[in-house]
Amino acid sequence: MVRGLDVQKAVSVLLFDPHHPARALKKLIESAAANARHNFQLDAANLYVKQIRVDGGPVLKRMFPRAMGRGAPIRRRTSHITVILGERVARSGKKEEKEKSKQ
Repeated sequence: MVRGLDVQKAVSVLLFDPHHPARALKKLIESAAANARHNFQLDAANLYVKQIRVDGGPVLKRMFPRAMGRGAPIRRRTSHITVILGERVARSGKKEEKEKSKQ
């Protein structure tokens, strides 16, 4: 949903998404953009969501009491979220030069 979008546009899309995980993804993208600005001195206007991936994390196994002293398993699933931001660079004028030379 937000892959390939600029960071500001991705944050605004997630801000109005009614699904619960959208809040966590919005916060994560904002944090990644802040890290890129602070640690690598990248311009925030050129950042975009290059890759975003959610992988399975560790599973917490618990027991839920049932009838006659039995127990039913509860599996509390967790996840790992990976966000990779890229920087858009201005293209060189080669394509524009080719178009001008054709005319």
